[in-house]
Amino acid sequence: VPNLQGPRYISPAPNGGFVVSEECGDVKVFTSSRKLLCSLSSKYGHRFGNPAGVCVDVNGSILVADEQRRTVHLFPEHGAPVCLVSAGLRRPNGVACSSFGHLFVADTGENCVKVFKYCMRPP
Repeated sequence: VPNLQGPRYISPAPNGGFVVSEECGDVKVFTSSRKLLCSLSSKYGHRFGNPAGVCVDVNGSILVADEQRRTVHLFPEHGAPVCLVSAGLRRPNGVACSSFGHLFVADTGENCVKVFKYCMRPP
């Protein structure tokens, strides 16, 4: 996939596509045929500081760690973004989520992994 601005982290998406964070301050979503589906900045009107780790949960929501803003946001397929973590992170980097609603955040500023629980729709 060409024309990315400093690709950093990548995660597969449930639809066969994938999500990529860029150093320039955006997160791009691609289809299974590697076509750009959307930019989260454009779709949601969200301004990232320095997006880092990305993952996609079982509901298809995209979770993004922002190193500069020290937050983790959830971007649902429909609806407005939700800030899941806004305190207690020094330098959130990698993120992963489990099918049980756990959010794992690698905080390189504190040399640890922090685990959070967030609400999910019932299956």
